[in-house]
Amino acid sequence: MADYTKSRFQLASVSKQFTAAALLLLVEEGTLLLEDPISRWIDGCPEQWQDITLHHLLSHTSGLGHWDDYPMIDLGQRVEPSELLKTFHSVPLQFPPGAGWSYSSPAYVLLAQIVQRSADTPYRAFLAERIFDRLGLTQTFAGMPTARPNLALGHDADGQPLPTWELDVVGMGAGDVWSTANDMLTWLDALQHGRLLGEPYRTLMLTEQARTGKGPEESGYGYGIFLGELNNRRWWHHSGHNAGYKTFVGHIPELDRRFVMLSNTEATTPSVLEPLLT
Repeated sequence: MADYTKSRFQLASVSKQFTAAALLLLVEEGTLLLEDPISRWIDGCPEQWQDITLHHLLSHTSGLGHWDDYPMIDLGQRVEPSELLKTFHSVPLQFPPGAGWSYSSPAYVLLAQIVQRSADTPYRAFLAERIFDRLGLTQTFAGMPTARPNLALGHDADGQPLPTWELDVVGMGAGDVWSTANDMLTWLDALQHGRLLGEPYRTLMLTEQARTGKGPEESGYGYGIFLGELNNRRWWHHSGHNAGYKTFVGHIPELDRRFVMLSNTEATTPSVLEPLLT
């Protein structure tokens, strides 16, 4: 019988937790400030971007849109980073920075670019050296998989294989990490118990930075995570959806209870989580 705990799945937007942690590691060491304008690290920012800070990108309060707001981007097609950036620049902000909340994967692509520029290290290498290796996440990596073993390949709702999205440029920082159930349990523990980030940065990541306008289970957003209440207990969590993959991770601190759901089929529906969350 196959040991599915060794299968590596695309984490999709659960990857944003690693992006936020990478950025906060650089803040912790003094390389970056949460109040830094992104124009310090991103060349050619248009006038409407001048007031966007790293905090705004992390908390989805920058005014940048989500993928549906950039229909000219093919999520499966590699482009040059400079061309991707020009496309982001060309779309007006949804609101002035800090004036609202709107979920934005492009914001996290920009954060990954800022991490690698400020650290002078490729983003994938930064994650490997500063997070994966440090925490013993031996089956976790970022980017296109090339010939890596134990990959759970994505499928549509009818069970047919789906090609992966492009993860080296377009999805970098927003949905590019692959991992296993065991590694993700280790990650949730490390994040909750401060084995990666010191204070106050661990708490900043796991504390509401903006109201989402959503229901009580996801009423707030920290840095790379949703926060709210489940059965009258505080919890933090995030879901993800790339082509062929659906994911969910969460943690209830009061119970020290962790949730990990990794799927490689579009047939997966939210109902599979119900037995875990009751």
